[in-house]
Amino acid sequence: MTDSSAPVVVVGGGISGISCARVLVAHGHDVKVLDRGRRIGGRMAVRTEDLAGGRHAVDIGASYFTVRDERFAKVAAGWEAAGLAAPWTDTFHLLAPEGRVGTTTGLPRWSASGGLRSLVEHLAEGLDVTTGHEVEEVDVEGDRLTVDGEPARAVVLAMPDPQAADLLPEPVSTWLDLDGGMEWSPVISVWAAWSQRWWGDLDGAFVDGSPVVSWVADDGSRRGDGAPVLVAHATSVFSAGRLEDPGTAVQPVLDEVSRLLGADVLPEPELTHAHRWSLAAPLHPHREPFALHPALVGVCGDGWGERARVEQAWLSGLQLGEALADRLA
Repeated sequence: MTDSSAPVVVVGGGISGISCARVLVAHGHDVKVLDRGRRIGGRMAVRTEDLAGGRHAVDIGASYFTVRDERFAKVAAGWEAAGLAAPWTDTFHLLAPEGRVGTTTGLPRWSASGGLRSLVEHLAEGLDVTTGHEVEEVDVEGDRLTVDGEPARAVVLAMPDPQAADLLPEPVSTWLDLDGGMEWSPVISVWAAWSQRWWGDLDGAFVDGSPVVSWVADDGSRRGDGAPVLVAHATSVFSAGRLEDPGTAVQPVLDEVSRLLGADVLPEPELTHAHRWSLAAPLHPHREPFALHPALVGVCGDGWGERARVEQAWLSGLQLGEALADRLA
């Protein structure tokens, strides 16, 4: 029988896991969040660089967030009131092999002055969070749950399907539809800093027709400090061939960015880095916002819901937390 004195264990400290944990704590449950990274945030990851103008936070995963749902709008308003986030732009350039070909306007895109991870850390304030803890196994025997041998009242796996499936017994994984062959798109994120800006007016740009680059962001614009930093996302096909050594993507990505932005010669950057996201985004997310097994094992994240985005990941965690709180009542 499930140990009612045991905590609910949330594995994964991205925005979905933290959102779920917040709901459960609000309902009076003891919740422990375990994350394998040095810091929480998941794919809302940030790298802090020491530049000539000072320290600069670079968003190396998710690029921004949008707001559609009223519940998430309240969260975004709280971040804005705290000085953590603000609308960035509603217009991006369109780039093609021949250069800039137009602009596209949509919902306001929001950015965070300290990087998107700072928003997850803000949500996690007051929670019991352990970082640097990689969970190896979630065992389900009837209605008895353990996480690496330790009792749990319920378990939330806030992570991509393949990672969740690796932790679970096969019957539970199958019930949760984690073995359905959902494809995930890889991305290598490349960022570079220069002594000065060379690319003219640019917030961000979607790229069409390039075999190498799919997205470019002016991180100085995004951050509001004008830092001469660009972040580029490589296409999934290009990224897939370099996941074992993402550093090999740096030069071809920067060369392509230079060509797309119309530079005759790429200025020598002061620093460059690359990060691989093997499971960057699901190609076809689950229609449901979450899944919850009768044994009280739940799965949430941006692979659940209408489309993979920051807001949807938050909503997925929120809705799983509400469903789990009802089951635990």
